[in-house]
Amino acid sequence: MNRQVKIGYIGGGSMGWAWSVMKDLVLEPQLHGEIRLYDIDHASAKMNETIGNRLNDHSDALSKWQYQYAPTLEACLTGVDFVIISILPGTFDDMESDVVTPEAYGIYQSVGDTTGPAGIIRALRTVPMLEVMAHAIRDYSPNAWVINYTNPMAACVSALYTAFPQIKAFGCCHEVFHTQLLFWKLIELETGQQVNKADIQLNIIGVNHFTWVNQADYKDMDLMPLFDKYARLYANTGLSLWDGDMDADNMFRNANRVCFDLYLKYGAIPAAGDRHIAEFMPPWYLKDEATANAWGFALTPVAKRKEWRVNLEEKRAKILAGEEPFDPHRSGEEGTKLMKALLGITPLITNANLPNIGQNEDLPLGIMVESNAVFARDSVRPICAGKLPDAAHLLVQKAARQQASLMRACLAKDINLAFAVFMEDNLVPLDVTAGAELFVKMLRNTRKYLDGWDIDGFAAKMRITT
Repeated sequence: MNRQVKIGYIGGGSMGWAWSVMKDLVLEPQLHGEIRLYDIDHASAKMNETIGNRLNDHSDALSKWQYQYAPTLEACLTGVDFVIISILPGTFDDMESDVVTPEAYGIYQSVGDTTGPAGIIRALRTVPMLEVMAHAIRDYSPNAWVINYTNPMAACVSALYTAFPQIKAFGCCHEVFHTQLLFWKLIELETGQQVNKADIQLNIIGVNHFTWVNQADYKDMDLMPLFDKYARLYANTGLSLWDGDMDADNMFRNANRVCFDLYLKYGAIPAAGDRHIAEFMPPWYLKDEATANAWGFALTPVAKRKEWRVNLEEKRAKILAGEEPFDPHRSGEEGTKLMKALLGITPLITNANLPNIGQNEDLPLGIMVESNAVFARDSVRPICAGKLPDAAHLLVQKAARQQASLMRACLAKDINLAFAVFMEDNLVPLDVTAGAELFVKMLRNTRKYLDGWDIDGFAAKMRITT
């Protein structure tokens, strides 16, 4: 079976996610078809058109794909079977403002794309963009399946459903894969045997980047006692998955110490990397850079992201000039598997961000949650995940409600609600005066994306003069 599909890619000029999708698709023998690339950076989308079409002639290619630059959302979306959304809302300069500005107030972030001051301000830029996309999908491809990779995930996918309630959308995140690999490492330590990661089954409950595991199995083996043993053994020293994982110069280093610590405190396992998990908690792990380093993870500087982008631009120029190959390899992401499942080729069970219809107990219906789901022909069915221990549930409940309130504030341009979310965030231990001052500074730094937000009126009301 070789199915022809049409894909509309919003953010199609990407040198990250888009390149990964291109490489995965050309190595998938059961699919072929057409991919339309839309990006506000039209030049980058056109360059990816050239790069993608060249992949068809690669010796490793197992399928053929026609890439086409799309100048408008209408051209990108009309009649497609799948829509992929992966965008950077704003620029790295905007992201740098998000992350760096709070540091003057003693607030530090290790990622800054989901929660904390940086994640909140990022959402104000992003969520209205997702509303526009949802309306375009409604108008040009209402029956398409929509795969979102953009953060903040919960607020973004929730915005898609709010703007177009009949949309068939879900959010994908690879952070849970990290936890599968952590169990894989523990089984290897315990038995000396390497196992198939896909055979490790985790029960997922929570909100994106703050999901938790309360049940884990490998075939007929209950893995929770194994995790308990090694969490206690490595609580103080940390445990890396790969050589170099804990090197001081690794900006993505992860010793899993935050994961182990929260498990021992709350009785469930956080299912994301420490850099994400730490941002949802009070500044126990993010008091400052030294504290993060002591816990075995890093504050990834936006300057480093800028450097990587320059390197990728240089790489792209060489690829286009024929001076460097663009070789396909599997990314480890599940996009192609998800498409195959929805086409009825191979069903799949994996984690997904979807509105709560009861899969997460004790959270409001309709709120955006992450759990496992069954992907099959033209359907995604969330799996009932039950509930967490009460203490962990309280943490997840707050995070889920925060993301829902943030989404509503973004769509309504309700600056008072946005500020309430900002001040309630666990990383913001400021009084109302200092909090309002920081909030206004961050808004003004990104105000070109915030049409309709009465920033100056809010500042006057809060008596902010700087």
